[in-house]
This record gives sequence, C-alpha cells and structure tokens, in this order.
Amino acid sequence: MNIITSWEEVPLFDNEQAEAAYWEDTRVDLRLMESAVAASAENTESVTITLRMDPRMLARIKRLARSRYLNYQSMIKQWLSERMEEELWGRERRERNVA
Repeated sequence: MNIITSWEEVPLFDNEQAEAAYWEDTRVDLRLMESAVAASAENTESVTITLRMDPRMLARIKRLARSRYLNYQSMIKQWLSERMEEELWGRERRERNVA
C-alpha cells in the first residue's frame, strides 16, 4: 500500500480507470487529510455575486435542490465546480495530445 504525504505526489491521470487503479493501492496520509480539512475550515472567505436568471429556472433549481436535501446555492456552486473540473480536465488532455 502506497501512502502519499503531499498532494504533489498525486499524478495527472489520462482517464478515470487509471485514477481508480491508482487509488486502489494508494492512500492519503492521515496528517495530510487532517491538514486539508483544517485548511478548508479556515478558508471560509467567499465573494457575493449577482446572477440574473429566469424566475422559472430558479424555481426549478430550488425544487431540485429540495428533493436532494440541499441548499440551492450550494447545489449551484457544486455544479459550477464540477463543470470547471470537466473543462480543466479536457484542456489538460487536449494539451497533452498536442504536445
């Protein structure tokens, strides 16, 4: 069993299967995990933004969030985070294919 002690030790993966294979025999050191949790608790700063959207769309988002027992704003942030990761993942993959 491999144990990582720094986030820099985690490689970039070509696909989800490669990532799954990596994590099958690799674990995160407990101190690294605790420091990540503590850092996220300390980093609670956020910025308020204004986002205009169709009221019907917002109502649908709120209903969907309620059905998942989530705050609608948290769900929107989760969606944005997931999409951002998809975009970055795709860009890194394209850059590796070009190089």
